[in-house]
Amino acid sequence: MPRKFIKKFMPNHDVIKRQKALKVFGNVLYNPNLWCLNRRSAAGAFAVGLFMAFVPLPSQMIMSAGLAIALGVNLPLSVALVWITNPITMPFIFYIAYKLGAWLMNIPPQHFHFELTWDFLIHQMGTIAPPFLLGCAVCSVIASVIGYFGIRGLWRYSVVRSWQKRRTKVT
Repeated sequence: MPRKFIKKFMPNHDVIKRQKALKVFGNVLYNPNLWCLNRRSAAGAFAVGLFMAFVPLPSQMIMSAGLAIALGVNLPLSVALVWITNPITMPFIFYIAYKLGAWLMNIPPQHFHFELTWDFLIHQMGTIAPPFLLGCAVCSVIASVIGYFGIRGLWRYSVVRSWQKRRTKVT
């Protein structure tokens, strides 16, 4: 069942409550619905986490936590899924998002060498930002929809399969 598999990787909610970055949410973290793991909360957490993973801002985890709290979905799962875009995978994923945005805008992708300097941000991001942000938005929506319906379908399949196993044991 997906619940058993997902629970293996979920952190303890007491550890998350002690995180300094999440103190901005105050006592809202004590809501038991944020720690519940069922089909609705897991699917919603996948949608939130995958959506926020493609947001090119350094505060993805905090935004994911805020959105999970607002929607009442599983908080640890939504925050953990943001790490799909980690420092190792981020350049590749964001490059694909840029190429997708350039293709959608029907403009040729520009060749550039990324540098983490103010000069690069001021001069290059003016031309790179529109296709990059469009690609990130499209990837966010597509990933969250696939994650939401994929987890709901997987969860349903698992429940149906376990019921079928029980039925065959009884007969």
